[in-house]
This record gives sequence, structure tokens and C-alpha cells, in this order.
Amino acid sequence: MFDFKEMLPKIKDVISAELGDKKVFDKDVADALGINQLTFATMKNRGKIPYEEILNFCAQRRISINWLFYDQATKSLEAQTEKYANVRYFGDVYASAGGGAFNYDMEHDNISLDPHMIMMLGGMREMKNIDSINVLGDSMEPTFRDGDIIFMNRTLDDIRKGGVFVVSTPTGLFVKRLSLKSDGTLDLISDNRQYGVESVDFASVQVVGKVVGSMSGM
Repeated sequence: MFDFKEMLPKIKDVISAELGDKKVFDKDVADALGINQLTFATMKNRGKIPYEEILNFCAQRRISINWLFYDQATKSLEAQTEKYANVRYFGDVYASAGGGAFNYDMEHDNISLDPHMIMMLGGMREMKNIDSINVLGDSMEPTFRDGDIIFMNRTLDDIRKGGVFVVSTPTGLFVKRLSLKSDGTLDLISDNRQYGVESVDFASVQVVGKVVGSMSGM
């Protein structure tokens, strides 16, 4: 499990170099990440990691995300580049509480995955089939929490085999467990029992992919 507080000294070192080795405060980190200072303070206290903002921070500065999260030296990464893989990360796409369809033409960043994560998601051969988006809301707790990044395999769309899927419906994009009824009705089932089952016409639904892993924001 990652600890946001342990990452802060590294982020501050990067910002300090940009500011001429000046002392860097939390407000400077919040500004560099593009986060409201009060929101930043809350995330720091709760240990919640702003993944999207950190990814953008690293991408803009060409910093290895693995160095920040895993303390891996750049040269060691260069020596084993073939063991790592990038998957597309659609930072503006959210699923669970609805909010629009999924469009592969949207702007995206890349997330660099280490060998352990690659194996968890199905191996190197599956990386070309995997995209990542955000979870919005608490309807899938405790499996997925608000702010988590989920990885979905676009080629796994057979809902009869069970699991959690990302689906595009007329009312928005959802991450749910699915149950297809004999009358053509598809039940969208939340793991959080405070939410009821939602039913839609299966013919109106696009199965975007099966969720094969996640990166927790907590």
C-alpha cells in the first residue's frame, strides 16, 4: 500500500530544484499538483493519493513514476525497460455513478506498470488490450472506492463468466456486476448494499470491458 506522506519529500525535492533550492511547503506541492490547498491537506491527512495529478506532475517533468512510488533508480529501470509496459489512462473518464459514454478518441496519459502489476493484469500479452479509468462514488465499496483507478480488458466482454464490468448505458458509464435475465433485461448490481439493483435493456448497453485490477487511492 502506498503512503502519500512518504512521497511528499521526493515531490518537494523536485519542486525545490525548480525554485532554486528554496524550502518547499505543502502549499507549494498543492500548487504544483494543481490541487486546492484545503483539499490537499485533507488528502494528506487521510493518506489518499491524487494519482491523476501525480501522473501529470511526473509526465510534465519526465520523472519516472516508478521512482516516486517504488523508489526505483532511473538507471535500473532503463536496464529492464522490456519488463515494463504502458497502458492508456483516461483521466477525464469516470465510471460508477454515471456521467457519459466512453470514447477511445479522448485524450489520455500513460501509466507505466511494473512486472508484478503486469502479471496481476494477465501478463505482457494482455497489455495492448487494457485501458484505465477512474471510479466515481461509493456504489462498489468495498471492492472499489471513490478515486480508485481501475484497469479494464477490452477483449473480455462475456458477462456470463461473472466478474465486474464497465458498461456504457443510455444513462451513463458504470462499473458493476452484471446479471442478464431471460427477457433481455440486464441487472446492474452494486457491491455496496445501500444501493439497489438497476435494470436496463441489454440491447442498449455496450460492454466496454472487464475489470481485471485496480490501483487504490486510499
